[in-house]
Amino acid sequence: MPLGRADSAFLPGFHWIAYPNTAQVDSTYAMPDQTRRPTHFFTVDVEEYFQVRALETAVDRSAWETLPRRLDRPMHILLDQLEAAGARGTFFTLGWVADRNPDIVRRIVKGGHELASHGYWHRRVADMTPAEFREDLRTSKVALENCGGVSVIGFRAPNFSIVEGCDWAFDILLEEGFQYDSSVFPIWRPGYGNPSAPRAPHRITRPAGTLAEFPLATTTVLGLRVPAAGGGYLRQFPFALIHRAFAEASARGVPATFYVHPWELDAEQPRFDVPLLTRVRHYRGLAATEGRIARLLRDFPFGTIASSLNDVVPASA
Repeated sequence: MPLGRADSAFLPGFHWIAYPNTAQVDSTYAMPDQTRRPTHFFTVDVEEYFQVRALETAVDRSAWETLPRRLDRPMHILLDQLEAAGARGTFFTLGWVADRNPDIVRRIVKGGHELASHGYWHRRVADMTPAEFREDLRTSKVALENCGGVSVIGFRAPNFSIVEGCDWAFDILLEEGFQYDSSVFPIWRPGYGNPSAPRAPHRITRPAGTLAEFPLATTTVLGLRVPAAGGGYLRQFPFALIHRAFAEASARGVPATFYVHPWELDAEQPRFDVPLLTRVRHYRGLAATEGRIARLLRDFPFGTIASSLNDVVPASA
């Protein structure tokens, strides 16, 4: 069912479909000690402002090399914010970025953060064959590890695009040496989401083995599950909704996963000629992102996924 008036106020002309929160506990999830405050996961999808799927109709992939790159400033802001808060993050980085911005990758690693893969070309998994996905994944892993000098064990699909029918991607991740994924968004919206997926970190059992999964944060409004992980939701929704999701997770003793893109801290980025709805959803609220992230980092502890992997989802779970 549509989320209703609140939805249309946040994203005019767009209707979320939210699903009831069943409050089921997945049997594969090992509940952490609820007597201590969990460390949540601060994640960044490291990509340029022109590599966003919403802009594909305006920016052809062949033009990427001709456009000015703007990652330096917002990445430095994010890294400085994390350092000031004593927090660490997981940076799901495009291999394309690593090959062209090695200094950014090295600063991520030098700052004690985790380097993870966001693919190489920012292609949706649902748009690739298994062979194409494997090649893109391998190329990204090699680029990141060569640049950062560390092992890459985590992956996030562009646009959370490991959707129904793409479960084969989990097997390929395992076969290529990845230990966890963070591509599942337990909601539904056009283009991505899996509303039946568990909300808490869990393990996915596949023929190739078991893969840890770290879904994006959600909360409930009037009994309906809604997204509250960050990104566009951080900019479009009231900040109180995002804050509430992490407060609820803290109260349950369960870590929640936040995400943001560097371009969301770049209010001066070039604007492309896209339809009105896309323009509103993509550019609205950019100036508020930095302040909202600072508030979230002030109120909750954040760390990397890799540092908590075996505690949150033990291999035996």
